[in-house]
Order: sequence, then structure tokens, then C-alpha cells
Amino acid sequence: MTTFDDRASLTDLTTTAERIRRSVESVIEGKPEVVRLALTVLLAEGHLLIEDVPGVGKTMLAKTLARSVDCSVRRIQFTPDLLPSDVTGVSIYDQQRHEFEFKPGAIFAQIVIGDEINRASPKTQSALLESMEERQVTVDGRTYELPSPFMVVATQNPVEMEGTYPLPEAQRDRFMARVSMGYPSPEAELKMLDTHGALSPLDDLQPVAHAHDVLKLVEAVRAVHVADSVRRYAVNLVTATRTHPDLRLGASPRATLHLLRAAKASAALAGREYVLPDDVQALAAPVLAHRLLPTAQAQLNRRTAEQVVDDILQGTPVPATAPAHSGPPAQAGPHGQAGPHGPHVQAGPPGQSAGPGYGPRQSDIRRP
Repeated sequence: MTTFDDRASLTDLTTTAERIRRSVESVIEGKPEVVRLALTVLLAEGHLLIEDVPGVGKTMLAKTLARSVDCSVRRIQFTPDLLPSDVTGVSIYDQQRHEFEFKPGAIFAQIVIGDEINRASPKTQSALLESMEERQVTVDGRTYELPSPFMVVATQNPVEMEGTYPLPEAQRDRFMARVSMGYPSPEAELKMLDTHGALSPLDDLQPVAHAHDVLKLVEAVRAVHVADSVRRYAVNLVTATRTHPDLRLGASPRATLHLLRAAKASAALAGREYVLPDDVQALAAPVLAHRLLPTAQAQLNRRTAEQVVDDILQGTPVPATAPAHSGPPAQAGPHGQAGPHGPHVQAGPPGQSAGPGYGPRQSDIRRP
């Protein structure tokens, strides 16, 4: 099992992640939360769906993230006439060698940008299912492994419906998180006029990390500790979506896995080697909302999936802690944070000695 060695891996993670974040924010003005979520999905080995109106920087975010990491990048412009073989590849008969030769498609890259993904037919969209889940492609009975790290960053316009196809639920479920760019603030838009007015900032953008650096960061994220109570809390949130009266389709078990992986990446980016309920709460809407289908009555009442997730967060009990020894209750240390449900004590992995920012060893994360 991978573990931290005196927090060296965690220090490397935060340093490298900070370089990538600054690189992306040098192009994407005034959207720190969006940039952080994109970086979280990258380190959690997930895929990102960017959904918003035209002109707000969806493709720019995908291209900037790709250029900030020195790895192979391919862009697929999804159109109605795009074929599955254009994505996965095709076997072509070589007359000189008298055998079939596989020509890899655009999916064979470490970061794949899928622009306007909902403009391709369902048949073509289904070509992504195997690659996004299993990180491999099967063509003519042969399986080809995709490079690592592997991430699909897809964009789509939720407003224009003409000439588009809704993403299948199976494909939406494979995206770890969905994010909306939103319009920039007036100050950020003024700054954008200065930086984007003459030349594109992408022209001078240089990689600040390598693919093998990202792989090391992924390994460090995997070592982040998750207490049993936090695991159960994530399961309870996802389970509540399956019985909520405003939803006709709840989140899948894959959603629970994605939520936990994203929470571990978020904790690591915050410089912690353990997950707090706050990490789960902050990522619940981006990870769960795009997988949920509201009922007809909820749609008539203009209830969004994000509002339902917020209701579930408010109604799901947060893990409570009990000190593992007798004595006065532990107080939050200098690194303690206050979440939506009040202050709590941070607890490290089992066996960690108490220190700055930690209460005594505890079996759970939160106390009433």
C-alpha cells in the first residue's frame, strides 16, 4: 500500500499542483474554483464535462490544462458525421506485408479534448464508453491500452439543441464531474481584454509539469486516508439520491467511487493526507448533479438537480466523533476548518500521533 514518507509526496503534490494551477489561471481569468475542480479531476483520474453557453472559455480551459502538462494531446471536433472509427481507430490492410495494421484514432492521447461532444450521434458517442471507463480500446477483437495518465475533457452547449444529441446516461455517468464556467466578473473581463486583446496567451504558454509528474501525483492522491465514517457519509449521500421524491434516477455506485476519489484529491490539494466531510460536501454537486434525473413534477416546479443535492446535504447527518480516550473533548487546532454544518476537528490516519491541527486519535471525523 502506498503511504506518505514524512509528507514528502504531499509536499511535491502541492508544489506541482500549484504550478499547474497558476499556469491555467494565467489564461482563465477570474475562475479559481473552476480551475481547482479541473485539477482535482485530473489528479483523481477522472474525466471532466464542461457545460455552458458559447464564448465563456470552455475549450480554452481544456486547451490550457492540456498545454500546462507536457503530455500527448489530441482534440476531437464532434460533428454529426463523425464515425466511431475516427475516435477509436481502424485496421487497414497492408498489401505489401499482407496483414492488417491498426491505425490509432484520436482517443490515443493522454489528454483528449472533445469539443461540442453532444453534436456527435449516439453511435459515435458510444465509442468513448470503453476508453473512459477501462482506459482501453477494442477494435476487431484486439484490445489496445491507452496511455497513462488519461483524461477526457469534453465541452457541450446546453442551450442550443438544434443538431445535437443528448449524452447517454451511461456516458454522463463516466464523467467524474461537471462544471459550468459562467460569465466572468467585469474586472476579470477587463483584464481579459488586456491579455487576450493582441495575442492569445496560449501562444506563450509552456508546460510546467510532465506526464510522469502527474502519475506521481496520482499515486500520492491514492495514499490519502479516508476514515470509515467519511466513507459511510459518502455512501449515505449517494443512497439518498435513489429515494428522493424529486428524482426518478439517482446516482450510481460509480458516482460514490468518483465522489470519494475527488474528495481525496481535494484533500491532497489542500495539503492534507486525510479526507474531511467538508471535502465530500464541496464536491457533492459537481460530482452527483449531472447524473441525476428530476421527475416531471420537479421540472415543472423548476427544481434543479443541484438544489436536490443541496437538500440531501442538509438532511444527511454528518459523521460525529468520540474521543478515543478519557479527558476533555478535543478542540480544533490551528488547521481546523468550519464547514457548512459547523466547526470540526481534523483527524489523521489511524496511528498518527496528535500534533498541530489534529485532535487526539479518533474513530471518526466530526463531533457534535
